[in-house]
Amino acid sequence: QVQVVESGGGLVQPGGSLRLSCTASGTTFNDLSIGWFRQAPGKEREGVSCITTSHETKYSEDWMKGRFIISRDNAKNTSYLEMSSLSPEDAATYYCAVETYGSTWYCSLLEVEYDFWGQGTQVTVSS
Repeated sequence: QVQVVESGGGLVQPGGSLRLSCTASGTTFNDLSIGWFRQAPGKEREGVSCITTSHETKYSEDWMKGRFIISRDNAKNTSYLEMSSLSPEDAATYYCAVETYGSTWYCSLLEVEYDFWGQGTQVTVSS
């Protein structure tokens, strides 16, 4: 049974930073592609970033490349999403998802591509 667990959310002031973590167990972490998604209140869930088995990365918006950094540490079975210069528009529930037979060169920001999901971690940006 594959389990995906996010952590690291919380309350941060505008302009602040957070690092979210995603741990996956019950499978070979090295073989996973990892995706991060977010859902703000009243909005549809959207893809944020993903990382392949060989650490190739993709971001849904060009501006995210400067403020969001996705990474993975296979030794710890963990992926990270580092977020900086946060604004109230970034407030959302952030979800991690895994694709069990990931690619070395391509990852997707489509929800349908992912097999297992975490419960989400809440990020609140407010002064």
